[in-house]
Amino acid sequence: MDRKYLLEKAIRVAKLTRLIAKGIDLFIVFCFSIWLFPLGLSVGIIYLSLCDGMPGGQSAGKKFMGFAVKSLEDGSPCSYKQSIVRNLPFTLPLLVVLILPIIGLFLGPILAVVLVGFELYLLYNLDSGHRLGDVMADTSVMANDDNFAGVKNRKTSWFTSNTTGSI
Repeated sequence: MDRKYLLEKAIRVAKLTRLIAKGIDLFIVFCFSIWLFPLGLSVGIIYLSLCDGMPGGQSAGKKFMGFAVKSLEDGSPCSYKQSIVRNLPFTLPLLVVLILPIIGLFLGPILAVVLVGFELYLLYNLDSGHRLGDVMADTSVMANDDNFAGVKNRKTSWFTSNTTGSI
């Protein structure tokens, strides 16, 4: 059996599983938004902003799919600050809809298509499998197995030129 093919297939499955986890979180936001509009949209934005900073770095979708968000700085679970930054590409279009009631109904979806399209492009074209939010917040989504030795031993951020650990 070709090892390269197996590795590439596993990476594709992991990326698809990440999309399913994000889809679960977006479904939660959608439900809040529809059932409790307009207050529900605000609650949904707050959930989406903070969800990856929940205990263990797991949103509802990531917990269901068995993933966790870890900081690439020290291997700790994603903080609320990192969660807000890494989810900006998803919350920004919703904020536009909330803040600009009439114009936002047109601008929000356009912004969402552009940002989510760029997210998907990066997710599938970067060798690391990181999306824009991961790059902005210096985080990574990993299987939740509490074995993050490569990240925990890392001495510097990926924004600096040399690292000591491997990911």
